[in-house]
Amino acid sequence: MAEPLRVLLAGGGTAGHVNPLLALAAELRARDADAQVLVLGTAEGLEADLVPAAGFELAVVPRVPLPRRPSPALFAVPARLRRAVAAARAAIDQVGAQVVVGFGGYVATPAYLAARRACVPVVVHEQNARPGLANRLGARWAAGVAVTFAGTTLPGATVTGLPLRAAMAQLVAETAADPDATRREAADALGLAQGTTTLLVTGGSLGALSLNEKVVAAAEQIAATGVQVLHLTGKGKADAVREALAGASFADRWHVREYLDDMHHALAVADLVVCRAGAGTVCEMAALGVPAVYVPLPVGNGEQRRNARGVLEAGGGLVVDDKDLSPAWLREHLVPLLEPAGAARREQMAAAAAIVGVRDGAARLADLVATHAQEGTAP
Repeated sequence: MAEPLRVLLAGGGTAGHVNPLLALAAELRARDADAQVLVLGTAEGLEADLVPAAGFELAVVPRVPLPRRPSPALFAVPARLRRAVAAARAAIDQVGAQVVVGFGGYVATPAYLAARRACVPVVVHEQNARPGLANRLGARWAAGVAVTFAGTTLPGATVTGLPLRAAMAQLVAETAADPDATRREAADALGLAQGTTTLLVTGGSLGALSLNEKVVAAAEQIAATGVQVLHLTGKGKADAVREALAGASFADRWHVREYLDDMHHALAVADLVVCRAGAGTVCEMAALGVPAVYVPLPVGNGEQRRNARGVLEAGGGLVVDDKDLSPAWLREHLVPLLEPAGAARREQMAAAAAIVGVRDGAARLADLVATHAQEGTAP
């Protein structure tokens, strides 16, 4: 009988790193209940709460942020990095890791360095179309490199797609089995009308002020199509939207919430979505076959526009830069999709998105991890 897998998963700080990490952890545990999975993360990031809540042990490593510009803080980096690498090496030894899997970010760099010194194979997973610094480093000597998007430029990359978080993976399965029942149950859970075209507007957990303001400015024309709107404003941003819509004849069809813990319900009822283009968002929309209007975050290195490229080229969505999003643009491009005559085009977009969507990303990545764990030594 083969011995149980022993693996160290490194990633944290943001949901973009933690969610695929936990999806892989769950897949590995589902394959082998005796698998030893240890997660390397920080005491400050989301992983500090999410990892133990998911039933996995967290080993803490100190954060090693790099100053964005020359400053005295730069001189503290080498000592901090040495401490972080030592903590990562201790975690490798603790679990007796056969393989280290990194998802990028602050936590991944010391994990990659420690694994190299310990001659433990490394598998890198890059979520975004444009790879981050940590994964560009780790990919130089990694035994395996997995990417979410085909256009990601990392050496020797295998396209696995994004491991879907548990709620989304379950929604994909339920929708495939009985889409009508899944939609009805989600609509009931959210207090939405059955059988009504539904527009979802979301800027993520923090919301997006520009999306809120521009969509509300075109609310009358959007509502005139007869749709209902589920508008997730972000924390602290709901009152402004409610005030702007106060007294409107369609206010009962415009459902405003700050945030939704059960996001899978929102995607189960959505016929069209206006959203940012984070890798997780793009991949979940495509896996579910939900068409979207993507408004890439106007900061960063342009990765969000790259994230959406495959879906857009397939015809599964539209993209508009944040600076170009306006009530006039929404009236010209969004409103026709929401009108009854736009149903056929929405269906075409949904089918196109589903074609490029990856639903088994966790399984694909787990296969790659198992392969390199069996090899036992780093390249």
